[in-house]
Amino acid sequence: MKDSRHLGHPYGLHRVREPQGVLPQPAWKIDADPSIYENELCIEVERLNIDSASFTQLKEEAQGDIIRIKEKIWNIIQERGKMHNPVTGSGGMLIGRVASIGSHYPNHEIQVGMKIATLVSLTLTPLSLEAIHQVDLQTGQVEVSGKAILFATAPYAILPDDLPERVTLAALDVCGAPLQTKRLVKPNQRVLVMGAGGKSGLLCLYQAWKEAGKEGQVIALEANEQACREIQNLNIAHEVIQVDATNPIAVHEVVDRVTHGKLADLTINCVNVPNTELSAILATRDQGLIYFFSMAVQFTAAALGAEGVGKDVQMMIGNGYGQGHAELTLNIFRESPKIKELFVSRYASR
Repeated sequence: MKDSRHLGHPYGLHRVREPQGVLPQPAWKIDADPSIYENELCIEVERLNIDSASFTQLKEEAQGDIIRIKEKIWNIIQERGKMHNPVTGSGGMLIGRVASIGSHYPNHEIQVGMKIATLVSLTLTPLSLEAIHQVDLQTGQVEVSGKAILFATAPYAILPDDLPERVTLAALDVCGAPLQTKRLVKPNQRVLVMGAGGKSGLLCLYQAWKEAGKEGQVIALEANEQACREIQNLNIAHEVIQVDATNPIAVHEVVDRVTHGKLADLTINCVNVPNTELSAILATRDQGLIYFFSMAVQFTAAALGAEGVGKDVQMMIGNGYGQGHAELTLNIFRESPKIKELFVSRYASR
């Protein structure tokens, strides 16, 4: 047991085991002992939301076998003290009830028993599991029993009463994306959303539709036929195109056609599979901006790819955190009953 009289480092340095001297996110292994330091909070974990890129990789490697997926998740957490997929480098987030609070934890509003969602990645969250009960192959949500630790600087959200928990968990996992979309989209712009049918893609699409205005053009690219139909029913895109985002020539051709050769001013990449960097680059005009939110993106491939095709584009790495990101994202469901209904059908009705 840890000495509860001690304060931990606010960024969690005291939990790092391998290698020493780095922060918890890049660390290979962290200490997931559920006994807390005075400025930490312990959560009784109920559900993990594995991020889309990570879960897609795990599912493909396990060939869709739930038992093997459980084993892979279990082994990663046992080995690393956190859910940090060594292939994709990504994690997800979780919900659970507050089990204990250190006497020097900085937020005095939180109380034992409150149900919260963490707003920091599982790649830096100390996590110890007792059991994995159920894996949802469609949503990447995993029912578990276990404990997790939040550091003094880690943000979280108290779960709202007016939304199903599974919907809230799915949305908050990607809540940095619609906030950044709100900040980036300017009136009258041509905005391209790649992977528009996923949870981050849908939320970005809605926000882009709001911000671009009547004279803007919002283009949704999605590989899945059913997801394309769902987007069309939402009426939040001028163009909905079914295309494989890993085919850069095909993506360029369709975007070139619907923009009459002007290409996108802003491209938002939410695709959950690798090898979409060049597609985003070719679809964006010179001196346009690409926002890479997807955790499947390889940023060296993006940088060298742009150089290789002679494209003068700005590229922005997705940040999962922004002030007010949780509130903005949950408000989308209150503003748009159709999007709420779609998320409920995907995540809460299973």
